[in-house]
Amino acid sequence: MISLGIIKLPKMNENEINKAIKTQNLCRIAFIDNEYPYISPFQYVFIDDILYFHFTDYGKKKKILSKNANVCVSIEKFEPDLSSYYFISLQGKLELVEDNNLKNKVINQMMISASNKYSHNFLSAHGFEKGQGWDALTSKGQLIYKFIQIGTPIGLKSI
Repeated sequence: MISLGIIKLPKMNENEINKAIKTQNLCRIAFIDNEYPYISPFQYVFIDDILYFHFTDYGKKKKILSKNANVCVSIEKFEPDLSSYYFISLQGKLELVEDNNLKNKVINQMMISASNKYSHNFLSAHGFEKGQGWDALTSKGQLIYKFIQIGTPIGLKSI
């Protein structure tokens, strides 16, 4: 008789997690919306070991955030055939960035990153029309949130 042992995915160490976060720039954020979570994709930038996100000043995510800033951020990467993959889960809270110099730094890095990788169609995720171009992110009044990590990140990878 063949024994079916339990196989656990290997944990990623801190260096692997940080490298993965630096390599990627798309994630999912799970917000706590009453009884059920609400999950949405986000572009992020990683500056000085802190994740930053751009928010529109309207919509469901903003309403949820005004009631509860606790979130879970999920970052993943996988090959189409799933021969190699990892996923990272970070728990914490989002905090509005008030410093204009930091906001500009985040927005500029986000704009550069997006313009090199993504279609103008993705501008709608930031609340802009695709015809405006990525420099629309530099317009005044943008909301930038930073992620304050609580606890230890969890990263698991393929064997």
